[in-house]
Amino acid sequence: MCLILVAWQSHPDYALVVAGNRDEFYARPAAPVHWWEDAPQVLAGRDMAEVIGEPGTWMGLAGDGRFAALTNYRAPSEKRTDARSRGELVAGFLRGDSDPQSYLAGLAPRTGAYNGFNLLACDLRELWWYSNRGASPNPQRLKPGIYGLSNALLDTPWPKVRSRVGALAETLAADTGLAGASIEPYLELLANDRQALDCELPRTGVTPEWEKLLSSAFIRSPSYGTRASTVLRVRHDGRFELSERSFDANGRTGEVSYRGHLRVARDAGSVQAPR
Repeated sequence: MCLILVAWQSHPDYALVVAGNRDEFYARPAAPVHWWEDAPQVLAGRDMAEVIGEPGTWMGLAGDGRFAALTNYRAPSEKRTDARSRGELVAGFLRGDSDPQSYLAGLAPRTGAYNGFNLLACDLRELWWYSNRGASPNPQRLKPGIYGLSNALLDTPWPKVRSRVGALAETLAADTGLAGASIEPYLELLANDRQALDCELPRTGVTPEWEKLLSSAFIRSPSYGTRASTVLRVRHDGRFELSERSFDANGRTGEVSYRGHLRVARDAGSVQAPR
């Protein structure tokens, strides 16, 4: 992902609300969100490119209530061609049974094998964030609140992060939480393609033209842009809904939606098939 907005324990009906955009070159193959055949408890998209390490994902949900999502840390001068795929970090958490703190702490000895990343991990009891960049070497437990994450550290106030965090707060406040409440407003806030003013642009090491292109929440260009917009809402009792819209250089290519019931400690039910 290149933009992840998270509302954690910030709504009377939802434990977790996530809205995110995945930006990537259109030529890089990927599968939209689906239940994985080789890991039936995992609901996620999948990177289909040839990579070093295990094929992974950028965001996903597991049937036991665990969630994870990742952004790359933009530092082109530090990028290594022999680094392992960062997507395997998300897949590893979703496939396993570790709690978020233990999983993230266990990454510390091997984070040098990856280019820069931010990783969010949640089990619907706790939400944690970890990056292999920045001053703190330790994972951080996040308090209830609304957070924005792009290709820098958590809550770095890039224009699109500030703007879309505010938009998420407004959308969340208007969400009645009633059954069937539309997910469309969340997808609309992800579709914002306003680029930042030149004076607002961060300096991350890419050209000014790319800095400008990458400054909007939704990105369009002939070769690179927002490939997927994904919205997840998980209720306190474990019921969830996940919708994803896919795009290429010519516009929207598809949409999938899943609903079900997660198997969490406070809810003894099993995962239901998506419908």
